[in-house]
Amino acid sequence: MTRFDILDTARQQVLEAGEGLSGEQVLEVLRLPDDALDPLLALAHEVRMRWCGPEVEVEGIISLKTGGCPEDCHFCSQSGLFDSPVRSAWLDVPSLVEAAKQTAKTGATEFCIVAAVRGPNERLMAQVAAGIAAIKDEVDINIACSLGMLTPEQVEQLAAMGVHRYNHNLETARSHFPNVVTTHTWEERWETLRLVREAGMEVCCGGILGMGETLEQRAEFAGQLASLTPDEVPLNFLNPRPGTPFGDLEPVSGPDALRAVAAFRLALPRTVLRFAGGREITLGDLGARRGLLGGINAVIVGNYLTTLGRPAETDIDLLGELQMPIKALSETI
Repeated sequence: MTRFDILDTARQQVLEAGEGLSGEQVLEVLRLPDDALDPLLALAHEVRMRWCGPEVEVEGIISLKTGGCPEDCHFCSQSGLFDSPVRSAWLDVPSLVEAAKQTAKTGATEFCIVAAVRGPNERLMAQVAAGIAAIKDEVDINIACSLGMLTPEQVEQLAAMGVHRYNHNLETARSHFPNVVTTHTWEERWETLRLVREAGMEVCCGGILGMGETLEQRAEFAGQLASLTPDEVPLNFLNPRPGTPFGDLEPVSGPDALRAVAAFRLALPRTVLRFAGGREITLGDLGARRGLLGGINAVIVGNYLTTLGRPAETDIDLLGELQMPIKALSETI
């Protein structure tokens, strides 16, 4: 054993046996010093290559209904309860189709339709149904949705529409959730995810790091995600938004962000682990490269819902430089 005993344990447990680290073990990883970062990232990359392969899944997202949300998620500028610059707006069906076409041109296999709501009403469900039907007529791409908390009937409707994957983030550890959201509970989010899994759709569930959680809570969150066994985990880093309760928080440092990427990979060896929002300010170009060589095997390209991302071409070029093939559509179905 070395002075970084947890890396030796992870090599045997995760790389060789394919068994993810527990929450307690993830905490050991998150506490590793900076001089352990390179071997940690190298091990996480080995785990990703062994249990997920070299392909990278590319996704684009679009906001169907922006702003005016009644919930008080403290990180979100789309809440109608905060004095933020985001205003309510709807996207029409032709614009959805065009966004899907542009996403497919990048090589992406996933196109996610997102709405800032507690849960969908009849108008939103009708717009989603019309959008999905129109996209399927013109674009060969998997369609995912992120529409908040669902009823059993809505879950069945989305499955019948052909939704491939449903995103509903738990956002943070259960113990920290009341400090992030007060208008609904962590358990309500979990129930939607249970319904999605039962309906046969893939489960996409991740969260945001850097919302005032402790390292212990970050490790707790990784363990809770592992118990959910999601198909995909989008890993976001807080990009503090003016006017929100978290607008003055400091972004996660680059080394801490990379430690978290590797730790979540070691907790979830077979899961699609996706670079999502905030990586630009937390990691920059060099950090993005290190993350892709440290456990990440999926990216969102282009802009996010209310913040700018890297140009899609930049990420696609980086994947080519790293000789990481983009996962083909037939491999994601």
